[in-house]
Amino acid sequence: MNGIEKITARIEEDGRQEAETLLAQARAQAAEITAKAQAEAKAQAEEILAQGRADAQERERRVDSTAQMECRKAVLCAKQDVIEEAFQLAHKKLLNLSQEEYVAFLAGLAAKASATGREKLIFSAPDRAQVGKAVVMAANEKLAAAAAPKLPDPAESKTKAMLNKVITGASAVLSGAAMLTLAEETRPMDGGFILSDGAVEVNCTFDTLIRLQRGALAGEVAKVLFG
Repeated sequence: MNGIEKITARIEEDGRQEAETLLAQARAQAAEITAKAQAEAKAQAEEILAQGRADAQERERRVDSTAQMECRKAVLCAKQDVIEEAFQLAHKKLLNLSQEEYVAFLAGLAAKASATGREKLIFSAPDRAQVGKAVVMAANEKLAAAAAPKLPDPAESKTKAMLNKVITGASAVLSGAAMLTLAEETRPMDGGFILSDGAVEVNCTFDTLIRLQRGALAGEVAKVLFG
């Protein structure tokens, strides 16, 4: 091999080695880039997966919260319905009192509601015909008894009872505190009456009494029903 061939061979060898070196470097760089890309892809995938899990948990929490709220609303509505039924049942029981109990109840109510003892009692047409006079008489008796002085009570006797009646009647006449009257007028109502003193009226119908008591008693009714 002459000198030129040796030089050419050396150049070729050097070129081959340099090419192999460059190729090795390129391969190393490619491997590094690939590994880095894979790591970044994995990190992004894990981040996306974590975000997806967080979003899913948040949606689940919202759905659960909404479901709980709807459940509480449903339970509250059911309880309110039961409480309403309890008040309706109370109304029905008042209407289903025996006539004697009904008269006594209305008479006591009229005596308590009366401010002057000279009001008129307005009933529904059926109640006016059936119990109106009896309620007025019983209410006046209660008002008269409350206004009359009591005799000493050494012992029960017919004489004492008679004297008490006389004193009660006289006191009622003198004080004018037991002069309730039955109004000619009637009005549509479902139990109870209206106490009328000219322009002033006291509504003692069952609907009104129960409505007025609802706010005060609803909590107690709920305790009894639901603990």
